[in-house]
Amino acid sequence: MALESVDLDIHAGEIHAVMGENGAGKSTLVKILSGVYRRSGGTMTVRGEEVDFVSPKEAERYGIAIIHQELNLIPSLSVAENIFLGREPMKKGLFIDYRATETQSAELLSRFGIDIDPKADIENLRVGEQQLVEIARALSLNADVLILDEPTSALSEAEAQQLARLVRMLAERGVAIVYISHRMNEVFALADKITVLRDGRFIATHPASAIGERDVIRMMVGRELQPQRAKEPVTAKPVVLSAHHLGLSRPNSRGRVHAVVDDVSFDVHAGEILGIGGLLGSGRTEVLELIFGAAEGQRSGTIIRDGSSLDVQSLTPRQSVVNGIGFLTEDRKGTGLLLDADIRSNAVLPSLPWLAPTGLISKGRENAVARRMIKAMRVRCQGPDQKIDELSGGNQQKIVLGKWLETRPRVVLLDEPTRGIDVGAKEEIYELLNGLAASGVAIVMVSSELPELLALSHRIVVMCEGKATGIVASRDFSEERIMELATPRGSALVEAAA
Repeated sequence: MALESVDLDIHAGEIHAVMGENGAGKSTLVKILSGVYRRSGGTMTVRGEEVDFVSPKEAERYGIAIIHQELNLIPSLSVAENIFLGREPMKKGLFIDYRATETQSAELLSRFGIDIDPKADIENLRVGEQQLVEIARALSLNADVLILDEPTSALSEAEAQQLARLVRMLAERGVAIVYISHRMNEVFALADKITVLRDGRFIATHPASAIGERDVIRMMVGRELQPQRAKEPVTAKPVVLSAHHLGLSRPNSRGRVHAVVDDVSFDVHAGEILGIGGLLGSGRTEVLELIFGAAEGQRSGTIIRDGSSLDVQSLTPRQSVVNGIGFLTEDRKGTGLLLDADIRSNAVLPSLPWLAPTGLISKGRENAVARRMIKAMRVRCQGPDQKIDELSGGNQQKIVLGKWLETRPRVVLLDEPTRGIDVGAKEEIYELLNGLAASGVAIVMVSSELPELLALSHRIVVMCEGKATGIVASRDFSEERIMELATPRGSALVEAAA
């Protein structure tokens, strides 16, 4: 059973956090609350009235809105069309009033300080911007109960702070907030109460002021977690990959061509975890896409892999895979997995050129690869035949990483490798990454979580507005130093001081 005997009381004006590992039952709980799933037992009441929602629409009629962890937008439609999808202003009751839709969307976005063009197509927005559109759509419903499932997982620090202000403002106006997040500092900064689930069961509810982070972690995972140790320098080891003068230009939402990545260079050594830090929109993801040959736009620069020069302008993902480079993207469900396929099919995808050079592969070989991966990555599942979309986020992420490890890469590119997974799964991913580095694999990792970057990286390249503003060695690590280089004013001051 995904959920059993869970008790939850939510009060008007209260921010109530729900925490637990992936697979603990959080998503099932919020899907029941929002009408996506129908409960099989127990009772649920809204303002004293017992309810049994059969659809999200019915939940919305009772004033309950949800922002899902995974984006739920239509890429081909505009921001305004997504915000009012199914509730469009009409002309004479017959035709959609697109001008009114855009005007009302602009007013809504402006009211909550969200700087996004309502006419822009969703598919042209970054993941963080798409998440803000999801938030705006939920806020447009004027809900009495707002459920936020990992709302800041793809947001920059500034956007997360903006969301926190919105959440507090809504709570002050009497809206009840159900807040799900794996970010401890975020939860303790916002929540009035914290409820912990484990293995589909209720563990405890406490006032946030009465417990600490370690108490919550113990309740979530049932064990103590080991702190990450400081990294030893690896710059004396051979250089596996060099990036020289990487550049990427493309039009923005207003049609003006601008530099997304501007003259970025660095080396990565065998056994090194090179972190890339910076705010959302700084060019972090695009650097990884350039190295892998997947960046869209006008590309420039050179990649040198074990002495072989690769022209970034003509580089393709297939060439990168052949040259021993793997890429774990930030959106595992959008670009990392085939959600309607099973574990076996996903496990062998990047390895097909070697496993099936003639285009044919036996199910036995696929099963062997999948079973080996499940064991090596410690994936919690029923077996190779289980569908990917039935797994928790942490186990899905292990499959994405595991499929690349099957190619025996020399370089692994990781974009937000622990996005949307719980602290227990994070610890397992950290252990896997440290083991990879110890075996000599070079890792380039983008992460929005500064503590994660500081804990895992040997060095950190800091990005600001497309430029690399500094490379910080582990002996000089501090959150203040990284953020100073990541902001326009801070990086300018550092440059002036140098």
